[in-house]
Amino acid sequence: MRRLLLSISDGRGFDIGLVSVPLAFLFAMAGLPLIYNIVMSFQEVDMFSLGTFARPFVGFRNYVTLFSLPETWPILGNTAIFVVASIAGQFTIGFALALFFWTGFPGSSWLRGLFLVSWVMPGLVVGALWNWILSGDFGVLNYLLRDWGVISGNIFWRSDPAFSLWAVVIANIWLGISFNMILLSVGLSAIPQDLYEAAELDGANVIQRFFTITLPMMRSTIGAIVSLGLIFTLQQFDLFAAITAGGPNNSSNVAQYWAWDLSFRQYDFAQGATISVIMIVFVMFASVVYVRSTRHEVRG
Repeated sequence: MRRLLLSISDGRGFDIGLVSVPLAFLFAMAGLPLIYNIVMSFQEVDMFSLGTFARPFVGFRNYVTLFSLPETWPILGNTAIFVVASIAGQFTIGFALALFFWTGFPGSSWLRGLFLVSWVMPGLVVGALWNWILSGDFGVLNYLLRDWGVISGNIFWRSDPAFSLWAVVIANIWLGISFNMILLSVGLSAIPQDLYEAAELDGANVIQRFFTITLPMMRSTIGAIVSLGLIFTLQQFDLFAAITAGGPNNSSNVAQYWAWDLSFRQYDFAQGATISVIMIVFVMFASVVYVRSTRHEVRG
């Protein structure tokens, strides 16, 4: 004990002492519930056995039952479409805005700050706003599309099975644009201007400089943003609850909302836990990509 106290007091092991406290907190607040959820996916759980940890072990029966349900694959397909479309839209528009504000025109700083309003707003508030925008009868989006001649009649975004998922995608893209823009702006500012000046002297045009300098120099930033976008998109729940509630007929249902619906509306806690475990696998994959994208960064 004396040697342990001396190692902390003279500096050796002090970093371990600092790290151990937050690690213990994370394990208690996140690790134990995660383990509990994984164990639950291999058990038979109902309302009467929910309060105890000793429940009948059923192996992979919950997973087999889940993938035998007729709605499983359409919902997983909706999840894939939602994730890919959201990340692509957020990244593309966010990158375009980052390049636009990178020019440094007068007023660019405060105008860029206005875009953060969408990111700090709660998801339920964003969902309520987009409920009005996407309204089939008096929505702003339908009015603009009719005015531009894109559509001839109203589109009922929230109740039409062909558009309900895309209604949430549009809202989620708007919600995540500012986050992508800010991180990409930081990545752009870290690129040395000497590279662009040298390339310009060599006769490289704007497009050539973008593909030979900008994209390669931002590879780690792009990898981190895409992996974080995957994590945040898989966590998105509020927009579905506020806009479509997974309907109509599961046309806009995704894995994260389905897990909540099975657990807390249908009281099938085992199936809800099973879906959560499957989502954890994808989140872990995104976490590995994020760590690999940022591990070579040098911090001063």
